[in-house]
Amino acid sequence: QVQLVESGGGPVQAGGSLRLSCATSKGTFSTFTMGWFRQAPGKEREFVAANSWLASSTRYADSVKGRFTISRDNAKNTLLLQMDSLKLEDTAVYYCAARRQGDVSLRVEDYKYWGQGTQVTVSS
Repeated sequence: QVQLVESGGGPVQAGGSLRLSCATSKGTFSTFTMGWFRQAPGKEREFVAANSWLASSTRYADSVKGRFTISRDNAKNTLLLQMDSLKLEDTAVYYCAARRQGDVSLRVEDYKYWGQGTQVTVSS
């Protein structure tokens, strides 16, 4: 079974940095397209970044380009999201997601597996 567990969230001042981690079950990590999504209160879950290792493809939401970096530690089956220059509007619960094979997608409905989420709160 595919299991995803996020960690690394917490409070941070605007302009600061956080690194989120998503630990995954072993065996098929490199064959999955992996993504990060976020959801603020009263809003729909929205795309942040995604990566397909097999396709060597990475995509970012316009709102985080140049500030966030998605990466993988394949040896540890872990997905990472380095978040720099954080803004108040980055406050949300951040979710790790996965889909078996397939292309990089920004659509929530294309991802079958989800973690429990980790809260990121940015303050001024």
